[in-house]
Amino acid sequence: MSAQVLATVSSSTEKTVRPIAGFHPNLWGDYFLTLASDCKTDDTTHQEEYEALKQEVRSMITATADTPAQKLQLVDAVQRLGVAYHFEQEIEDAMEKIYHDDFDNNDDVDLYTVSLRFRLLRQQGFKVPCDVFAKFKDDEGKFKASLVRDVHGILSLYEAGHLAIRGEGILDEAIAFTRTHLQSMVSQDVCPNNLAEQINHTLDCPLRRALPRVETRFFLSVYPRDDKHDKTLLKFSKLDFNLVQRIHQKELSAITRWWKDLDFTTKLPYARDRIVELYFWIVGTYFEPKYTLARKIMTKTIYTASIIDDTFDAYGFFEELKLFAEAVQRWDIGAMDILPEYMKVLYKALLDTFNEIEQDLAKEGRSSCLPYGKEKMQELVQMYFVQAKWFSEGYVPTWDEYYPVGLVSCGYFMLATNSFLGMCDVANKESFEWISRTLRFQQRHQFICRLRNDIVSHQFEQKRGHIASGVECYIKQYGVSAEEVVTVFTEEVENAWKDMNEEFLKPTAFPVALIERPFNIARVIEFLNKKGDWYTHSHAIKDQIAAVLRDPVTI
Repeated sequence: MSAQVLATVSSSTEKTVRPIAGFHPNLWGDYFLTLASDCKTDDTTHQEEYEALKQEVRSMITATADTPAQKLQLVDAVQRLGVAYHFEQEIEDAMEKIYHDDFDNNDDVDLYTVSLRFRLLRQQGFKVPCDVFAKFKDDEGKFKASLVRDVHGILSLYEAGHLAIRGEGILDEAIAFTRTHLQSMVSQDVCPNNLAEQINHTLDCPLRRALPRVETRFFLSVYPRDDKHDKTLLKFSKLDFNLVQRIHQKELSAITRWWKDLDFTTKLPYARDRIVELYFWIVGTYFEPKYTLARKIMTKTIYTASIIDDTFDAYGFFEELKLFAEAVQRWDIGAMDILPEYMKVLYKALLDTFNEIEQDLAKEGRSSCLPYGKEKMQELVQMYFVQAKWFSEGYVPTWDEYYPVGLVSCGYFMLATNSFLGMCDVANKESFEWISRTLRFQQRHQFICRLRNDIVSHQFEQKRGHIASGVECYIKQYGVSAEEVVTVFTEEVENAWKDMNEEFLKPTAFPVALIERPFNIARVIEFLNKKGDWYTHSHAIKDQIAAVLRDPVTI
């Protein structure tokens, strides 16, 4: 029977041209494979200095002599410099004390401090009311024109606005007001170069939506220019960045070895070869040293999913894709017999990858959680097939038809579920049940992934022949222009960010460490899709990857 199926596939497709996309080759080669062997291990003296500096920073955070404004600035610096993960309880205690301090009603408190307090408390999960900004409005209900003279203040207000939840119109107004004036300041060159650099950076991506390690690397270059910067904190942060980077380099070396052993570059040359970019993506999801296993699992999972995606989008014939989708639903090595040779390579790699993950989880006593990740991979492939069927039939679905399929096929839910697998300290069966069954939680995050991807990719993909994106489907159902669709999608993305902000407000459904993973994946999606498909066309992010994973900070 399998031979007959394969013969049918071969005879029906051998004269048909495959829809190859022509992705650019790997930008990194074996660089990280050899880099790890060059990494120097810190000697005892450096380690002792590192630990001593850590204790000094801890003492700074717990010190009681600081004013609330001073403590806020310290916590902000600690977080932006990427070392807050060392002091989570100390920061929580400090922010709880500030939360109970009643100083927002003091007319002497400036815009910068009020905005900073609001942002940091919201980040920490405290339900700070947005009406703290009402005092900065005039009698007509508009933000006072005099505020534009306070550059630091309106920059702080702009950042605070991105912690909004739905229904907080004053924060929408704050973002519009501050964005207009910040853009004007930069274009008219009326602020110092250092501040102009920060403004441009923030306008490009506000802190709330920025990749943590990209933001840390940027702030490490900006913080020393502040006359009030703390030298102890700066030194510790630089040492910590380099230490964590070396951990990442060693992990990436092992991942690169795994990738080379698969030899997909030779066996499946049609696919995007982006192992370094994928690891960078996963570092954006969790960078902390304790999540080594999680990064290993996620990188392997998403790399395999990426190859499957390209097989459906840029190479496979419909008859082949149908066989592959059926095999994935069976999830059995025996199903490989009916597949074309190139698909056998991919199918075996998929099963082998999950077997490796199962072995890793078994060592932690957590292999019982693996079926959740496997189930989401099966759902993803099934939705890939639904879209492939539409394309093979030349069918453009309505938005209502596309929407439930597209939310799954964007891959976000599979990634979010699998991101829990390696989090042995906090993720349990209830965590997987929660993320699997909570519909509103799923949709908030999937919106960003699906709609951002649809906005930036539909033109490129239509040129080479591709399933209709959400843009085309929305146009078909509602008869609007592409520009109107982009406006609608952008508004929905903004609402999704607001909903995710609300998830962090106390009391949270599950530990913040878990909620942060899907949130950070959304940050990655925002980063990769804000000006184009930067995963596919990864030249655009080569400098950021180098800064985070290759180049150490000068001490």
